[in-house]
Amino acid sequence: MSDNVGYLNGRILAPKVFGEVFSHFYFAENRLAHTITQTLLPSYQTMLIFSFGTNALLHSNENERIEIAKCAVLGPIKKAFDYSLPPKSNLLIANFKDDAFYRFFGAASIAAHLPIDPDALLKENCFSVLWDKLNGFRDSKAQVAYLLEFCTPYLSERNAIAAQLVKLKNGAFNPIKEVANKENRSERVIQINHKKYLGYSAKEISRYQRFLHAVEMMQHLAPKATKNNWFEIIDACGYYDQSQLINDFKYYTNLSPTQYLKFQGTICNPVT
Repeated sequence: MSDNVGYLNGRILAPKVFGEVFSHFYFAENRLAHTITQTLLPSYQTMLIFSFGTNALLHSNENERIEIAKCAVLGPIKKAFDYSLPPKSNLLIANFKDDAFYRFFGAASIAAHLPIDPDALLKENCFSVLWDKLNGFRDSKAQVAYLLEFCTPYLSERNAIAAQLVKLKNGAFNPIKEVANKENRSERVIQINHKKYLGYSAKEISRYQRFLHAVEMMQHLAPKATKNNWFEIIDACGYYDQSQLINDFKYYTNLSPTQYLKFQGTICNPVT
């Protein structure tokens, strides 16, 4: 957690009973007299955002400023974007894990950089009511506790195919083929289910995991970065060459690897 003389932010881990639903909750409050702008790295997670006080701002790739007045859903986050917290703004963000968003809303893929009202997904105004309740708390942990209690009745059972895909996504060489063989289904059917329940394809998440590995290695090697370090990262992460590494950084962050190291102090990595 960081409290930088007026800018308070940090994470609250989800209780074990919600371990397959939320990865964590993020909170931030700007008590300064000027706006704080950060860059959020891609996480391939969908987020439920609650904005209190002054409206928070999202900055689209087209340089549009989008205000978050009360609550919004955004994701899965596949590319970096900037967000701003003006003075007297306060955020609470729930980060959905794997297929959890589908289990709540029955849809896993929405506009990654265009927030939508979650009440529109459920066709009722329960999130407006929830925002009013959360706004009555001044402690982030109390907000999270109430949010977990509130959301529990809306959570459906995990689909059997989705459960297998989630289990294999970080280990199997070809999870699509493995699940297809086990379920006696075509790989095409399993690919469709992957996109349906998780909001992205197996190919997309494999590329992202390679990039994430590179980011983790870079941050570890940053204090002693040399030309040989770059080749170590390229080899360990399975890149063909340096240009492929650079292309991935520009794809996900709009920065080169060296620019990322230079500006990482203003970059929020939601998965570390």
